[in-house]
Amino acid sequence: MSTNITSQNPVVQKIISGAAPQAAQMMAARGMLPLPAMDLVEVLVFLRASESAEVKAAADETLAAQDAQTMLDLAQSAEVAPPVLEYLATSERAGRGVHEAVTLNARTPDAAIARLASATTDGALLELISANQQRLIRLPAIGDAVLANTLRTPQAERRVREVQKEFFEKERGAQQIASELRARGNEAAAEFLEQSESFEADDTLTADDAWLIASHIEVTDDEIDDSWLPSERLEEIFAETEEHRLANAERILAETSAEAGGIAPERISLIRRVMLMNIKDRVKLAMKGDREARAILIRDSSKMVSVAVINNPRVTDQEIESITAMRTVSDEVLRLIAMNRAWSRSYAITHNLARNPRTPIATAMGILPRIRAKDLEVMSKSKNISETVRRQAYRLSQMRTGR
Repeated sequence: MSTNITSQNPVVQKIISGAAPQAAQMMAARGMLPLPAMDLVEVLVFLRASESAEVKAAADETLAAQDAQTMLDLAQSAEVAPPVLEYLATSERAGRGVHEAVTLNARTPDAAIARLASATTDGALLELISANQQRLIRLPAIGDAVLANTLRTPQAERRVREVQKEFFEKERGAQQIASELRARGNEAAAEFLEQSESFEADDTLTADDAWLIASHIEVTDDEIDDSWLPSERLEEIFAETEEHRLANAERILAETSAEAGGIAPERISLIRRVMLMNIKDRVKLAMKGDREARAILIRDSSKMVSVAVINNPRVTDQEIESITAMRTVSDEVLRLIAMNRAWSRSYAITHNLARNPRTPIATAMGILPRIRAKDLEVMSKSKNISETVRRQAYRLSQMRTGR
């Protein structure tokens, strides 16, 4: 039996602590002790769990004899013992008013509310229970009990599901997936999901989406260098609307489809899921993702994301060569590639940069002296590059050939 005592009455304390003799317990169970109603009911609730069948039966009988107003007053009291409220919540004899008061009483144990939610046949009471978001968060079993009750109202169900979706489903899903990924040895994907914001706050992404995106993570935290990221006004830099993300996704789909002559349904799904992540998570994915993820994010309208792609430690020279040939890539990406000593040693990359109309003019002009004569001649006749670069290519070509 519980020995938690709320009453300051020494008689009550003696009975509940087990120090009172059997005769005194029996007198209390029969309601023969001169105790205030609150103290008496606390003792009776305790004695219902007595090992003595006789004491237990007497306590039940005395409790049943208490008038309805007394029980309602106790249910509304801010000083009543929690075990009394638990008894009232689970008592079939308590009326609608008592159950409502118990539901509203902050001292009522959450577990008692869960049992009440399971047993009640009153849809309005279930609505009242579901309105207490703090209880639903503290003890998810309350929400489960409401949903399991066939007499729940649509409003009660809606409230519970909203709380579960906001506070439990996505967070629990992402955490569980991260734990399983780590158990499988995929530390990189586990780290990404644990740090991600998109699977907790954004209700458009599901656990299935998390699994799919996690399968495209290959770089651990220890491998990346994020020192290039700006340290000031990050929130402003990362600001983005849902409409902007959707438009970004459709643009990438259109570009990819046009270049490849079509696009597989699986890739369409991946692109849309990736682009539904917030911009912070896309930056992380760009630095930690595999080749397929990089191929999507290099087209992102955010320069921060596309620059993150070339800061991915797994990006290859072949990928950089393809990036420098793209006509939709960010000019900042092309400028940074041109500044990279390792990549600038590749003639294919340098040649692509020189003839890409997206390359900043100053960067392209600095590259032209390294372009071969025959390629300069071709560039001097091209209408796909800027007039300034084309003219300089013509001059250099004439100098090389002595004309």
